[in-house]
Amino acid sequence: MLRVLFTLKGSIVQRIALRCLAVTLLAALIVLIERHYPALFYPVSATPFTLLGLSLSIFMSFRNNACYDRWWEGRKAWGRMIIEVRSFVRESVAIEDQQLRAQMLRGLCGFAHALNARLRNEDELPLARTWLAEGAPITAHNVCDGILRDIGAQCSRLAKDGAISEFRYTLLEQRLAGLSDVQATCERIKGTPLPFPYTLLLHRTIYIFCLLLPFALAEPLGWLAPLFTTIVSYTFFGLDAIGNELEDPFGRDENDLPTDALVRTIERDVLSALGHEPLPPALVPVDHVLS
Repeated sequence: MLRVLFTLKGSIVQRIALRCLAVTLLAALIVLIERHYPALFYPVSATPFTLLGLSLSIFMSFRNNACYDRWWEGRKAWGRMIIEVRSFVRESVAIEDQQLRAQMLRGLCGFAHALNARLRNEDELPLARTWLAEGAPITAHNVCDGILRDIGAQCSRLAKDGAISEFRYTLLEQRLAGLSDVQATCERIKGTPLPFPYTLLLHRTIYIFCLLLPFALAEPLGWLAPLFTTIVSYTFFGLDAIGNELEDPFGRDENDLPTDALVRTIERDVLSALGHEPLPPALVPVDHVLS
């Protein structure tokens, strides 16, 4: 129980500590002034803060639910990517040219690496190149889509030459279409944040509420006012910061999706299908965080 109360890893405390400390010090200063110069303070009812706090809580709940939906949709998209890759691996057994099959399957690993880098605003091509055949016609504009186009063209040539049946070609093309849909879903989440005025209104309201709250608590609570102000500010600032973190689930924050581990899962599945031993080790949490 105490371990949960005092753990910092994975919590939001470090990101909001300065803001909470500032509000606490402000509350202590207001109480100090109120104790020495009570005539300067007009009695403030706590009723408006109760109503505003309730409305703010409901508003933040809607926003955090929207942010979590984005996080969960991103996780489902990456789960679908693993399904599509595994299905492509199984359905590609009909390709008799093992060198070409290995090239195509390794290209799927390159796709996973490229998409992971793309979602993190990193350079896609260097990470994908290590998995692609030398001279593969991939441009830096959209590496992920280029890889899928190249694999699709190879499948089309196999069907045209009679190396695979039309039915098999249709199955493989469906898997590539699924991967393309995964990319589009992740790009939609990445490129469409919550409307800025919506977020800005919430930020401003939280700061106004936390800064004015000590004026209502100073007279009835005395030196307990900073404590309760800290608890309230920790709750509101924390929920706000969690929403900001979940809004973009593809970064490197502690609570973002472990896409590196998911890419490694794809690597292991593909290399196992190709008969490679030993397989690269699965990524494990480092200091309780899986990247």
